[in-house]
Amino acid sequence: MITFSLQARPSDAASWIDLARRAEAAGYDALLTADHPGVVSSPFVALAAAAAVTSKIGLGSYVSNAGVREPMLLAADVATLDLVSGGRARLGIGAGHTPAEWRAIGRERPDVAGRVRRAVAVIEATRALLDGDEVTVETADLVVHGARLEQPRPVQRRIPLTVGTANSSLLRWAGAHADVVGLAGFGRTLPDGHSHEVRWRAAEIEAQLAEVATGAVGRVEPPELEALVQRVVVTDDAEAAAAQTALETGLSVDELLATPFVLIGTEDEIVAAIAAHRRRWGVTRYVVRVDALDPLTPVLPRLTTLT
Repeated sequence: MITFSLQARPSDAASWIDLARRAEAAGYDALLTADHPGVVSSPFVALAAAAAVTSKIGLGSYVSNAGVREPMLLAADVATLDLVSGGRARLGIGAGHTPAEWRAIGRERPDVAGRVRRAVAVIEATRALLDGDEVTVETADLVVHGARLEQPRPVQRRIPLTVGTANSSLLRWAGAHADVVGLAGFGRTLPDGHSHEVRWRAAEIEAQLAEVATGAVGRVEPPELEALVQRVVVTDDAEAAAAQTALETGLSVDELLATPFVLIGTEDEIVAAIAAHRRRWGVTRYVVRVDALDPLTPVLPRLTTLT
């Protein structure tokens, strides 16, 4: 089954409520919010508001920064969202790449290995708290003493976990432990601390998936694969629409149109591309930005019977 989730943020109450209702009515699998403290709205407050006016759509952060989120507070937020939504919460988490977010809470961003260790520690502690366990951790990356999430308890027996990453070590860990591996296709963080180089060529995607597969050895059910789509354009001239993005990313137009990180073309071409991504790479889930809501709505019903 192919699913699409919508990543958005509120700008005012009325439009946010309307967006949540529209996304659910259109058949989106989840409404997701970014988690960048100081830059976007609080994800769990926004998602709780969306929960009040919807009944089916999943709700989650995409993704929370393990570097600036503490397990006790993150688990409480997710459990509360699960409670008020009647069991629709998702836990999305990543290692955190933006230096300003670390500094804003009094920490300096560690090197890549340190961020990965911290992310794994936070994910494991958060999941244990959501499962009802008492958690104590005493390491250089995370300190937790006798934490227990007594209330609220989540409605779901197990909150679905998405790990968003392009790091090889974290891809392997996600392959072993996550429900969904969120493929961003990001490379090195650029000097602005927000933008990235991209790893969108076929060989680069296959290298990332090989790490996931290595981690998933021995699992009965491997994790689902989800692509974070950076651009959606429904058009009769895919090559022209892709030209600027190809130039910006250093890819050829053909390379760009072959990746799961953009969906550009006619409705038929987009459906064909989605089918090709599933056959070639096993990608069955997509996250798109809010500007894709209306253009993709006619496409979603066609994906339910995609072979």
